[in-house]
Amino acid sequence: MSETASSPRWISGIAPPTELLTANGTQILEFECRQQPERLHEIISAYSKDEEIRTELKSLRNLARTKGPVMFIGMGGSLCSAISGSIMLQSHGRSSFSVDAGEWLHYGSSDWQDAAASILLTTSGESAELVELLKRMGGERQGLICNNTASPCWKLAHHKLPILAGPEYGNATKSYTNATAASIILASEMLSYHWESDAMRALEVFAGSLDRVFGMREQMEEFWRGAANTEVIGRGSAYGAAIMGALTIREMSGHRAAPHTGAGFKHGPNLDVDASHLAVIFALGRVAGLGVKLAQECNRRGGKVILVSSENHEGSDQLLPVKMDAVPEPWESITSILVAQALTLGIIEKIGCRLPPRFQYGVMEQ
Repeated sequence: MSETASSPRWISGIAPPTELLTANGTQILEFECRQQPERLHEIISAYSKDEEIRTELKSLRNLARTKGPVMFIGMGGSLCSAISGSIMLQSHGRSSFSVDAGEWLHYGSSDWQDAAASILLTTSGESAELVELLKRMGGERQGLICNNTASPCWKLAHHKLPILAGPEYGNATKSYTNATAASIILASEMLSYHWESDAMRALEVFAGSLDRVFGMREQMEEFWRGAANTEVIGRGSAYGAAIMGALTIREMSGHRAAPHTGAGFKHGPNLDVDASHLAVIFALGRVAGLGVKLAQECNRRGGKVILVSSENHEGSDQLLPVKMDAVPEPWESITSILVAQALTLGIIEKIGCRLPPRFQYGVMEQ
């Protein structure tokens, strides 16, 4: 059936509730953020028990046993989610990389056949680069993690895993969280690693921290206020959260925010830190101490730091500590994003939201 004014292309093919059609971007962001624990619980349960999903996980696990790296491929928030999958494999001695889908499409074609498996991530399943990649790659050695089972990507993919986030009308929140969980679980399955207890611990910390962290958003905004530059910094899987966090701040508020790895920030951008800077530093996981050390250095240079850590730290005019209980690696990529989401809410409640909700798919092109 051809598209007409009477048949809109709703996000995920589902008509939104009437009350959401009149909501603004700020309201949508908080509404979808607060859906995250429930959606995260649903995907953990489904990936553990659903027979069809378990069959796909087994097939992809078998692919990963062949020679070559495992590639995770996405753009934007989907690339952020992909990083956790490759970090999980790398940390256990399995060669794996995360790459930008647009770059891989145009510059990586000569290497496609060298991969044991290529896992494409896309929330919409409509992105032109991902559609084209699936058309060109073909074959049984590619898999898809997608939130739209009616999409072109879903129809083209050989192995398919659902994100199960439900329709999303604002910034990537629950789709980032669930796609990240799917990437970690898939990587764990490829390693024959029993992931269920780790996932439930992450869910416990995530759900238990949301109200407390969101309750700090006015304090975060006041601490942030006046910053000309906002840097979001993480290592390992938390680098994915840093990219997603910077995207969230920038897309929703229009304020310039940039993501960095800890090492990348220290050897360059750190040199111009001054009182105009605010850094959000995820000091989590095996190299948490390096994040704390970087926060101290930023403070010495006059910059402010929101320090996300599983340890207790004393606050000051330059340091706002946010405690986040420890979770097994690489699940900190999910728990840490709450801080960036809370800061974003605090900012847009003060200065306004620049990103209106989107209820229908537009034209997807390169």
